[in-house]
Amino acid sequence: MVTKAAPDATTRAADRVLGLLRVVCEHDGVKLADAAKELSLSASTALRLLRTLEANGFAARLADGLYRPGYRMVQLGVQALSHDALVAASRPALRALVAGTGESAYLSVAAGQTHGLYLAIEEGTQSVRHINWVGRTFPLAGSAAGAVLAGQVEPGSFITVAEGVEPDTTAVAAPVTAGGAVVAALSVVAPSYRATGEYARTVGPIVAAEASRLFATPAAVAGRTKEDHGHRNFAP
Repeated sequence: MVTKAAPDATTRAADRVLGLLRVVCEHDGVKLADAAKELSLSASTALRLLRTLEANGFAARLADGLYRPGYRMVQLGVQALSHDALVAASRPALRALVAGTGESAYLSVAAGQTHGLYLAIEEGTQSVRHINWVGRTFPLAGSAAGAVLAGQVEPGSFITVAEGVEPDTTAVAAPVTAGGAVVAALSVVAPSYRATGEYARTVGPIVAAEASRLFATPAAVAGRTKEDHGHRNFAP
């Protein structure tokens, strides 16, 4: 007769944490009490484990008191699902940006209330170019893509930020909208020595045009002209 060994304390703790993570990811916001009940945990144990997940970015407790997946879960999901529909839909626009500017082009989305996440890249053709940031988070404050994701840039326009995320780099970003809401940011990133004042005036309308086309209807695309695109420049 073979007896099954009882799980040790470490295994039980891991099971509980993973169980809570599963519950958080399966619900569109879950209360502490409901998460604890679903896993037959005491409220104090569930709270302690959720706080651990929250501290490490795997869960987030929002203003409504509900727990939702944190930015680390979004990051892992992006890395695991490289052929996500949004990424696939953005490929033609990213390639068009590289063809039109020679610079590396990015698609990014919000990852929580204070950070964004780089979802996809099309590397530039310049000999000195920006290299892959996919899967990396960045602060919304002070960055070009962050300003877009925070709703600070009007659809059809763009923003230029120097050294917002990294020294010696300049980014130009524009909002991608669907159903009237900003769902992503399209951007190009270049070495600052190449991104002169004329750079923004030349590259900005290209970025804005591709971002506007991404989920637009054919009729809307046909009706747009480059003259419609405004721009904003942010100092470093």
